[in-house]
Amino acid sequence: MGETLTVTQIHLTSDHLREFIDTHRVQAVILPMVGHTPTVVDAARELDVDTDQIIKTLVFRIDDRFLLVINNGTARVDRKKIAAAMGVGRNRVKLASPEEALDITGFIVGSMPPFGHRQKLPTLVDPAVTRMDLIFGGGGDIDAMLKLKPAELLRVTEGQVVAVSE
Repeated sequence: MGETLTVTQIHLTSDHLREFIDTHRVQAVILPMVGHTPTVVDAARELDVDTDQIIKTLVFRIDDRFLLVINNGTARVDRKKIAAAMGVGRNRVKLASPEEALDITGFIVGSMPPFGHRQKLPTLVDPAVTRMDLIFGGGGDIDAMLKLKPAELLRVTEGQVVAVSE
């Protein structure tokens, strides 16, 4: 029988992500940040990279199923494109609440890495992410970022490359 996760469980951190990286031999580095990087623009400025190199990992809900969507920069996600890729109507695709995202992944929104979650989720990766030489995503804590190559992201997440941007 499956265990139900609750928000009272302790959230995962960059230490958990580092353990996942080491255990699974992921070619990625967790970078400590001096400044707070709550937005894509803040993270890009702190890392001195283009905003398109910053990836965001979002959790979406379709009925009682969850999936990750990885997009880059300040690009917005188009729910119609997610719905088409998943074979459902657009109205069934909802952005998960911060509490749901925490329950499912173990990570707080704003620090969420693209992998190393409590459970592996189906993952859609926008093709724009794959065109970068290096990408940077949530590092498990608000003061950490993850640095890796798009090919490694696709390998570890087993993500399906699907256009999800507006």
